Amino acid sequence: MPFPGGVENIANGTLIFSVLLAVFYGMIVHRAPSLRRTIVKTGSVVLLGVLAAIEGGPALLVAALALSAVGDACLAQDGEKAFLAGLASFLLAHIAYVALFWTTGGGIAEIVSQPSRIVIALALTAAVGLILSRLWPAIEAAMRPPVALYCVAILAMGLSSLSDLGPAVVAGAVLFMASDAILAAGRFLVPHDDPRQNWMRPLVWALYYASQLVLTLSFIAG
Repeated sequence: MPFPGGVENIANGTLIFSVLLAVFYGMIVHRAPSLRRTIVKTGSVVLLGVLAAIEGGPALLVAALALSAVGDACLAQDGEKAFLAGLASFLLAHIAYVALFWTTGGGIAEIVSQPSRIVIALALTAAVGLILSRLWPAIEAAMRPPVALYCVAILAMGLSSLSDLGPAVVAGAVLFMASDAILAAGRFLVPHDDPRQNWMRPLVWALYYASQLVLTLSFIAG
């Protein structure tokens, strides 16, 4: 257990229930939208936010998790309006993470102080640029501005994680970016009935939840 006191500690209990909900959602990810499915998906991240609050985590971390949970609830539904609402919620979540990383890290001075961080920053920028270039022809004209803005926000989140916060934070940010990249491919490039959707959806969830879990624990455990 990451917190003292074993399973009787409310923090450890909250973490266990969050993980169990996340695993359960991974088992039902292919089911049609329903209230139960939405509660399970959203609850796993809500509990991470509760855990962060219980352990006195940064307010920006709690805000990022809360906004992510709202995004999860939106993306658990079908339709373009729900997708755009989820996109907006996660955009705000990324902004909260950028603010968290920037205020607790060393800023741009730390990013440019080490060649390895510069290389990672360039790699992340190139990856986002490549993904956006692949998505662009497949996105409707009206959707291009919000998608492009979202790409800028998640890139900023990835870059700000390099500001001397430790490898776990960088790993969490990269997992988040990978999850979003696969989600975008599944939404815009791969047909809904394509067999590849069978592994893309659970992979998106696994990477996403792992990213939120790693980021949460990075700021409150040890």
